[in-house]
Amino acid sequence: MKFLERFDRGVSRFLYKHPNFGIPRLMLYLIIGNALVYVFSMMDRTGMLAYWLCLIPSRLYAGEVWRLVTFVFVPQTSGIWLIIELYFYYMIGSTLERAWGAGKFTVYYLCGMVITIVYGILAGLITGRNLVLTGHFLNLSMFFAYATLWPDNQFLLFFFIPVKVKWIAYFEAAYYLVMMVVGRTLLPLTGFANCFLFCGSSLLASLKLLRMRHSGTARRFRRNIKRAENGQNAQTYTRKCAVCGRTDTDHPELEFRYCSQCVGYHCFCSDHIHSHIHFTEP
Repeated sequence: MKFLERFDRGVSRFLYKHPNFGIPRLMLYLIIGNALVYVFSMMDRTGMLAYWLCLIPSRLYAGEVWRLVTFVFVPQTSGIWLIIELYFYYMIGSTLERAWGAGKFTVYYLCGMVITIVYGILAGLITGRNLVLTGHFLNLSMFFAYATLWPDNQFLLFFFIPVKVKWIAYFEAAYYLVMMVVGRTLLPLTGFANCFLFCGSSLLASLKLLRMRHSGTARRFRRNIKRAENGQNAQTYTRKCAVCGRTDTDHPELEFRYCSQCVGYHCFCSDHIHSHIHFTEP
């Protein structure tokens, strides 16, 4: 937990010192790149285009360093399933970018690329197998990050069955755990590791709240929140973001929540609830 908190603070400090870091609408460029690679692959009679773009550690040693970047542009499906997959990734990635900001989302994706590259190199050296990697599990990690931050949001399964995101995430996680056991591969861990680095604090906090519900601590937490809100009755607002200062009176369209990881009772708007530096003093 302390490691994750230090990691979060490190990312926040880096982004604070480099406010212009990041690629706005990064997911759009990735989706366009995937679509172009698919179109050109259909026109490629040799069928070697995707091979030349995938991450193959043994080819890195031969000087084909472009694979360190191009592997995220190699699609995993085709036809109508590719359209659905790209739309899904764009929706998830754009939502995360709006919540985190372009800087943090760019750091998230770059970190996932590094984890995938390191895994490919180490696995190739240990097993001696000639691995061929794409950005599939990196893109999948965005879904687990989304499910961690907004578990009760609903998706339309098969376009008409409403299902909460967390249940889809549980099914996907179970499927990839089975894949790891049956296929004897740790490749799915690259996506899980990246998600855990950036969302592990929120996940552990959610588990902590579940335990609190059985101990009565949650009731005390909610009671203290009400007291904090009642102390603001003299103000013209009920909730005020501790980062940007926006209130629910001036911005009724925003959602305001209290952070259970901060010391004391601090309220944040939906833009900063997942991207602020936690208070360590009341």
